[in-house]
Order: sequence, then structure tokens, then C-alpha cells
Amino acid sequence: MYSIIRKVLFSIDPERVHHMVMNGLNKAYSIPGGRQMLRGMYTVKHPSLERKLWGLTFPNPVGLAAGFDKDAKYSDALACLGFGFVEIGTVTPRPQPGNPQPRLFRLPADSALINRMGFNNEGSKAAALRLKNRKEKIIIGGNIGKNKDTPNENAIDDYIACFKDLYEVVDYFVVNVSSPNTPGLRALQDKEPLMNILRQLMDLNKSLGNPKPLLLKIAPDLTNEQLDDIVAIVAETGIQGLVATNTTIDRSNLQTPHAEVESIGAGGLSGKPVTKRATEVIRYLHEKGNGKIPIIAVGGIFTAEDAAEKLKAGASLVQVYTGFVYEGPAIVSNICRKLQS
Repeated sequence: MYSIIRKVLFSIDPERVHHMVMNGLNKAYSIPGGRQMLRGMYTVKHPSLERKLWGLTFPNPVGLAAGFDKDAKYSDALACLGFGFVEIGTVTPRPQPGNPQPRLFRLPADSALINRMGFNNEGSKAAALRLKNRKEKIIIGGNIGKNKDTPNENAIDDYIACFKDLYEVVDYFVVNVSSPNTPGLRALQDKEPLMNILRQLMDLNKSLGNPKPLLLKIAPDLTNEQLDDIVAIVAETGIQGLVATNTTIDRSNLQTPHAEVESIGAGGLSGKPVTKRATEVIRYLHEKGNGKIPIIAVGGIFTAEDAAEKLKAGASLVQVYTGFVYEGPAIVSNICRKLQS
């Protein structure tokens, strides 16, 4: 059924249809009986699906990756689609429009997306207010970044501001220094600036009295030497885990014609082309960290087999984004049914 609906949806501009569909989901959630209907259709519960991590109990290991619900507008409705957790953001301290449109593109031949959204969001205070008023008890992650016009040397100020705004309303934090769509942001993945950001956030986290798990999201394009630095940084700063991986700037081995890809231009590639590399990164980090680093896997997860592969490689939890777009609202229930068997 969704394959038919997808053909219609894919005939509409990707960013426009995203808002249309998600606003429609919110309306379905808000009508009498809507919440129960959605839960009945898409929620799978079983004790074998539960995961305990960082003192939190995840009802299942399948979450929604950051970027889909940037402003925490849809978390209640998404909870009824069976997600074990939802990561909102990336949010920045101040609202910003992001990059000029069009900035989101489909590559159906590759089951992929290219985006250069540029952290478009309404700011961390607006997201915090929505989360404060949410109805569903779902685990929420807060993915935080810096504003485009904030110099890298002042980036820590933005991360601190977001952390403070979201501290009371999220269950864990993810520091995003790996998006390719904010100029210069990936330079913050270098060891010295990254250590500075993470150490200051950890100090702040401890000072607030009820420390939240703090994770780092990394790019799939890092070398093994850079991944070794990441493992060392986790050990030295005491952060609680990693999200692996973000989108890639690599364009190799795509089925979409080269000219079409070139015409799209810059942006992060997600979906099936990232599957193999994301798994390689997870396995490498798991082995180098002696299995002690909790990892949330993201990158090319469409099926239960994809999720199982990431878990086998060393991930504790998984997230979907592009797979959600291509597979539809039943993706979580389809994965969970097979994972529990």
C-alpha cells in the first residue's frame, strides 16, 4: 500500500511534502481516537525488545534520527508510530532559516536523499517549550549545534546555550559537529576543539545536578586515525557514547546518473549508499573501544536485517531517517516484529 502512496508523495517537492505529511499526522493524532488508532496500527511491544542504557529503559531499539523533527513539533504523533525514542534537532540557540531552497533531494535509484538544510530551526527555546508541553512519555534526545554565523572559536557558547535550554526537557544530548551543511562545522571534529567543547559541556552537565547522557555524532568520512582520536576523546572526556554516522559527502558508486547528482550540488548523502560505511565505522569503534562505548547506529537502515547488522557490529540502538521516508510509517513495527522473533 505505501509503495503506491509513495509514488504520489514522491511527485511533490521533498521538503513541502514532509511538512504536509507530518502536519497531517499531527491532525490524525489530535482527533478523538486518533492516538489509539495509530498505536494499534504501528506499535509493537515485547519484553525482548527493551533496551536499558544510561539508566533509561527504551521500549525498543529503533529510534528516529535527528533532522526529521527539527523543532520538536511532531514528537507526540511520532511516539504513536512505535518509535522507541525520538531525537529532535539539530537545534541552534537562535532561530535561523537554513540554506536557500531547494535543499532536499531524492535519489530513488539509490534509495537515498541529499540534503543541505543548514540547521534550519526555530531555536532551542522554542523546541524546549514544545517538549515541556508534550503529552507522550517517549524518550527524547536533543541534538545541538551552533548557529551558522557563530565563529568556530565561539562555538562552545552556542552548545552551552542549547544545553541549558533543553536540559529539563530531554533525556540525552547529542553534540553535532559532523553536518556537512554548516560551513566550517566539521573542523570542530579535530581533537583539540572537540575536546574543549565536550569537556566544558561535561563540566556543565555535572554542575546541574542530574547529569544527562552526552553523546557525540560523527561523520562517516573520518579516517581510521581520526576514529582512533574519537575513541581517545570518549575515554578522556567521559562522554557516554557516540552516534555513528551522519551523512556523507562521498558520491561514489551511485546508480543515479552522474550529471543528475552533479546538478544537485553540495549536501549530505543518506540512505542505502551509506549502509556499508556506517557499519564499518560502528564495528571499528566497537572493537577499538573494547565494546565499552555505547553506540547509536544510523545510516542506511531500511529493514530488520539492516538493523540486526548494525546491532551485531556493536551498536546498542539504531535510528532511521531515509528508511522512514522510503519504507513509510510501518518501518518501526516491521523491524521490531522481526527483531523479537
